[in-house]
Amino acid sequence: MPKFAANLSMMYTEHEFLERFTAAAADGFQAVEYLFPYAYAATELRRRLDDHGLQQVLFNAPPGDWDAGERGLAAVPGREREFRDGIELALEYAAALGSPRVHVMAGTVPAEEGSGDRDRRLAVYEANLAWAASRAAAVGVDVLIEPINGRDMPGYFLGRQDQAHAIVQRIGAANLKVQLDLYHCQISEGDLTMTLRRDLPTGRVGHLQVAGVPDRHEPDEGELNIQHLFATVDGLGFDGWIGCEYRPRRGTSEGLGWLRSVNSTVSEGVSA
Repeated sequence: MPKFAANLSMMYTEHEFLERFTAAAADGFQAVEYLFPYAYAATELRRRLDDHGLQQVLFNAPPGDWDAGERGLAAVPGREREFRDGIELALEYAAALGSPRVHVMAGTVPAEEGSGDRDRRLAVYEANLAWAASRAAAVGVDVLIEPINGRDMPGYFLGRQDQAHAIVQRIGAANLKVQLDLYHCQISEGDLTMTLRRDLPTGRVGHLQVAGVPDRHEPDEGELNIQHLFATVDGLGFDGWIGCEYRPRRGTSEGLGWLRSVNSTVSEGVSA
């Protein structure tokens, strides 16, 4: 049965961030994810998790200067030392929060760069990921990379699922995996059912995320057939989490009818 985690960076924004744990637990979520924990002490976040019986399943490593438009450092030549410092900080938080996985963002590429520049970035990216995976393996954490669509994040270095899987295979670290966001994949590539059938059985997908396409609201609002997609995920035996990384159209709790419907449908299928 699919397991859903509330993304507290996008959901429950009608509450202050630290109060979103309470709201998510009240709606029945057993796990949470969010972009970045670093504005808060790890002890405070751990207390919120423990108080509400929640699991932390994912967050991002430091992305550089987010407010200035930076979206990761892994594929940025000359920033290797800063990248490594960020990974060390992320792993400290992962240990404190009990998070088994950390998403590492690649960064964006200026439009004027040529193929030679991309080759250099790819070499830096793979070296950084290999180092991060080695450090994370020592503390039992998976490192994830996520293809992101160019409409939401123009110039992002990693845009396609096949690219991500090829990188993971070349590096060959057992704890380096792909984060498959069905929203980003639908916009960039489409063919979600075949992507799931192709990639989930490989064991290289460490986390799923979902949002409605095209507007990133509730996943049942738009062009995705979520009942079919979640049944496909369930049928393929994926036992990881699905992060609900969407912006509710109205209040978060009021928009969770889709979740109740999916859980009811899957439960009926299991009992049958």
